[in-house]
Amino acid sequence: MTTPEAEQPRPEARLEQAVRAAEQALIEFEIAVETFRVEVENFSRLHHQKLGPMYARLDELDAQIAEARAARTGDPEDLRKAAEARARVLPMPGVEELFHGWMDGEGLLPEAAAMLTDRSVRPPERVRPSEEARKLYRELARKAHPDLAQEDAERARREEFITRVNAAYARGDEALLRELAQEWAAGPVPAERSPSASEELYARLEWLAQRKEMLTLVARELEDSAIGSMLRMAPDDPDTLLDEIAEKLLADVAAREAELAELVG
Repeated sequence: MTTPEAEQPRPEARLEQAVRAAEQALIEFEIAVETFRVEVENFSRLHHQKLGPMYARLDELDAQIAEARAARTGDPEDLRKAAEARARVLPMPGVEELFHGWMDGEGLLPEAAAMLTDRSVRPPERVRPSEEARKLYRELARKAHPDLAQEDAERARREEFITRVNAAYARGDEALLRELAQEWAAGPVPAERSPSASEELYARLEWLAQRKEMLTLVARELEDSAIGSMLRMAPDDPDTLLDEIAEKLLADVAAREAELAELVG
């Protein structure tokens, strides 16, 4: 015969169920966000391919209209607006301009190559550690040498520590050597207590909540973007929406062309 106490579920049982439910909900939410992201990306690509030339034509017409108006009036404000309108349709800069002096006609300059390859463009300057730095280094090397270890784990800890000591000494970093000396004197960090089953479950729930919050921000950014807003206007028929926008842009182009013809005619 079982007692009422024996029939009670484990204290973690309900928490486990909550974690599993949260995991499944998060998976579904991630799928929805990723699906919408792909839809936005695809619609953005179609939007650029189909409507990009029309937007470019409108920018060019706006620049020509502003320039024609400035040429007619000579007004400084009109000249400024014409310069701004033209700047919006200037061609893309060349490779040399993009690299801002990091490239010439023969390719990357040595400084740029050094940045890309993590190699120094010139020999490193010689570092002369101070007497105090040399003293700290010798003391640490004697105390923490890996050969003094009796176990593999301790040897690995010492090797990692000595690597940092060597790097600090190579830079002549006396302050860091002092910090390393204090670290060694304090001894190894004691092993942390393993969390209980309940603590692990609560930590998992917290992570799931943080993940959902992050995905909510991503979804909001997608929805609030220009492309996302357009896509939400016609989620089931984006092609028709593109056609409607194209029709409006064609009308705008025709209107701009008529305005330009009137200014230069």
